[in-house]
Amino acid sequence: MTSKRTILVTGATGQQGGAVARILLSRGHSVKALTRRPDSNAARLLASAGANIVAGDLADTASVMDAAKGVDTMFLMGNSYEAGMEEETRQGIIAADAAKAAGIGHLIYSSVADADKKTGIPHFESKYLVEQHVIGLGIPYTISAPVAFMENFVAPWSIGALAQGTLAFALPAKRPLQLVALADIGAFVTALAERRESVFGKRFDFAGDELSGEEQARILSQAIGRPIAYQEIPITVARQQSEDAAAMFEWFDRVGYDVDIAGLHGDFPEVRWHSFADWAKAFDWSVLEQAPSAG
Repeated sequence: MTSKRTILVTGATGQQGGAVARILLSRGHSVKALTRRPDSNAARLLASAGANIVAGDLADTASVMDAAKGVDTMFLMGNSYEAGMEEETRQGIIAADAAKAAGIGHLIYSSVADADKKTGIPHFESKYLVEQHVIGLGIPYTISAPVAFMENFVAPWSIGALAQGTLAFALPAKRPLQLVALADIGAFVTALAERRESVFGKRFDFAGDELSGEEQARILSQAIGRPIAYQEIPITVARQQSEDAAAMFEWFDRVGYDVDIAGLHGDFPEVRWHSFADWAKAFDWSVLEQAPSAG
């Protein structure tokens, strides 16, 4: 019988934090959801699912410490897209210090796969700085490090093209990329919280599937029910949008994630891992009808 935990989830109204909170709740754990937007629809949905919504800000030590009262585990994540990379690092360090001061018994920090491999990708490096700080705090910790999200295919920057029948990505069509579903991130973090002592001091890179852009397009065509063509975006175009993203795509092409997927899934059988086909088949593609034009 798994011990029921009381867990503080940061970023709880976002994609990743929301997935973690929902699966923790479904497993019978108590969840405190820390958010700067307690009146948002996402916060109301979490509250209706049983979460205790707590207003707070990662940059405010007092609010994090207050939220951490009576909590035995904390899931800490940042968002470089929202806060900027320097601010993400600063907030992560402040929140980790607050977790230690509050006496948190297990800090799970969400980084990114291979952030510890000197990738040179700015938003990987910003997370690794927080990792190093967490490791140096002398408290029980685990690093949760997912690869790219399957849900990126329906993110605002990609859904317009997809609605028009194009999967556009700045990688060669045959280059494999490891992916993970948000639901699997939630389930994996839940497994870490439940395993507790056996994962202290460990770092886990994790993925659900690995496939090329061509293979992704073929699976999406089947799931959506109309042809989806893969289109390679030139790296020069990606760089005009974002130097950070261009550095990531170049690293994907040159090196790439290297999770031992079969070994990982064998080690964590309690996670009901989704292949890309599983995810695509279950996704509600009616969102494409509301998607803005890519033009």
